[in-house]
Amino acid sequence: MPNPKNQGRLAQDMKRELIGIVGQMKDPRLAGGLLTITRLEVTQDLDQARAFVSVLGDEEAAKQAVAALNRAAGHVRTEISRRMHIRKAPRFVFLRDDGAAYAAHINELLAGLHKEEEG
Repeated sequence: MPNPKNQGRLAQDMKRELIGIVGQMKDPRLAGGLLTITRLEVTQDLDQARAFVSVLGDEEAAKQAVAALNRAAGHVRTEISRRMHIRKAPRFVFLRDDGAAYAAHINELLAGLHKEEEG
């Protein structure tokens, strides 16, 4: 088992490679909005990796992009293994990250409170 320091570095390297792989994919469902891998969580035994994906655009495009990534998880696993020269690559699960949309909603609420305070 890798120690926590090495595991964090491995997760960051894996995230960088994952961004490159997703950027090269030619699935039209991935081109519908701006897609970003926000974070990657890898289990200690390298069995599973949860990749959080943020998609700017409408909600339907985000659902389709996450579904397309989950369908291509086997391809992503093979490419990660090949690019990073590791024998055991984790199974990837792609989840939607709504952090950016939530932050925008909070900013709108705060702006509304600020306007009420002035008026």
